[in-house]
Amino acid sequence: MVIAGLLLSVQSLRAEREPSVIVWTSDTLVTAATDSLISISDSLQLLQPLKDELKKAQKHWKSEQQFVPDPKQALWLSLVLPGAGQIYNRKYWKLPIIYGGFIGCTYALLWNQQMYKDYSQAYIDIMDDDPNTASYMKMLPMGYDISGREEQFKNIFKHKKDFYRRYRDLSIFAFMGVYLISVIDAYVDAQLSTFDISKDLSLHVEPAVFHQQRIMGVRHNQTVGVQCSFNF
Repeated sequence: MVIAGLLLSVQSLRAEREPSVIVWTSDTLVTAATDSLISISDSLQLLQPLKDELKKAQKHWKSEQQFVPDPKQALWLSLVLPGAGQIYNRKYWKLPIIYGGFIGCTYALLWNQQMYKDYSQAYIDIMDDDPNTASYMKMLPMGYDISGREEQFKNIFKHKKDFYRRYRDLSIFAFMGVYLISVIDAYVDAQLSTFDISKDLSLHVEPAVFHQQRIMGVRHNQTVGVQCSFNF
């Protein structure tokens, strides 16, 4: 009896020390795989809004990078509003140049117009015989006497009047020139937006051997020369 009890205790200790073996049946494997797929599907559904946002951002970035302006639209925008074509072409740095030109031409136009008006009135007053019309005296230094030199100052006032009238007209043409330049610049800039300007714009000059050439009726089987190649 003592021996039988010892054997039973040894077998129980051996059973406790041996690792347990887990038996996986087909139903258990299918259930585990199904649970894994469900958890993966739930994770993908949670990430779907983030994925959509990334696609939208990527699409917007590509549209920004691949923006190609329409030359006709840039032309019409510039005709309607100076500088609008440059805004459409996204060349904002040109706006200060264009509007600076308009401001300069406008200032020159107003200045020359005012001076032309003053000298025209002075010329009209010095040409008549009415002593009450002496606005030309405002064009001279205070207390300046032109007695006996009226004819000389008539020519001076006429020259000044013509001078400022000419520059007033030139200011108008300059204003129109800035307008036309802004229109042409917007159209040409949009037209050349698709022009490929790569870094490999180069000229290669290298020696070359030419075969079977005929010069002055004499056939040359081999000649040496220089070959030029353009990369664009």
